[in-house]
Amino acid sequence: MTIKQDNITNIDPWQQLKSFTRARIAIGRVGSSLPTSEVLDFGLAHAMARDAVHLALDVNALEADIKTQQFTTIQAKSMAPDRASYLLRPDWGRRLHEQSLMRLQNVSQTKQIDFLIVVGDGLSSLAVSRHVVPLLAEMRNHLPNDWHTGPVVIASQARVAIGDEIGQALNAKMVAMLIGERPGLSSPDSLGIYLTYQPKLGLSDADRNCISNVRPEGLQYEAAAKKLIWLAKESMRLKVSGVALKDESDMQEIAQQTSPELPNS
Repeated sequence: MTIKQDNITNIDPWQQLKSFTRARIAIGRVGSSLPTSEVLDFGLAHAMARDAVHLALDVNALEADIKTQQFTTIQAKSMAPDRASYLLRPDWGRRLHEQSLMRLQNVSQTKQIDFLIVVGDGLSSLAVSRHVVPLLAEMRNHLPNDWHTGPVVIASQARVAIGDEIGQALNAKMVAMLIGERPGLSSPDSLGIYLTYQPKLGLSDADRNCISNVRPEGLQYEAAAKKLIWLAKESMRLKVSGVALKDESDMQEIAQQTSPELPNS
């Protein structure tokens, strides 16, 4: 006798909540186990997360796409020679290869860079290839006209802290590191942004402001760009970043909105 799945699967009564999130909630059960469909979905999500970590970034294709946004570019590499080394030696991913360091130090500049943009593959090149170009397009709409941005540096086998060494090599006042985040089971392509004022070797995570989960299913490009430029303007004004710089952009936007009129009693 064939038993229909509906007869053996206990449907979670909170199914309606799944429409508000991609998190694995309200998945139901079969006896003391998971429904087969949920086990298969979990396996697929895990495989996508692993693929995102090992997928190599097509640097040349990304460079061509970034140039369509009227940015100049320059490539750099970390000390990690390949992906396996990158995963085993996080410290190598935080430092520039000697040749890349010398190349950046020799870049001729007519004026000091106010806002340097660094793109790093991080732990998800999928996030970088999908979201960096549309995010740059939104950032361009909000950047102050009198800020000098310099070239966009594309760093391979990179971790967050390498942005500080790149910013120091180019003598930038601020650096914004756009990097692929560690993949999650429902988000293999989340992009993170880290802002540092006066970047230099030896800084810690406490010296950076982070904007996380930039992607259409998370923080939208326009919202992320507005938040980043708001933080950058405040960083420039106060000459700080990290824990010393509080993100009050949402409060300011709410305060600027017109208060709703109360109905007449």
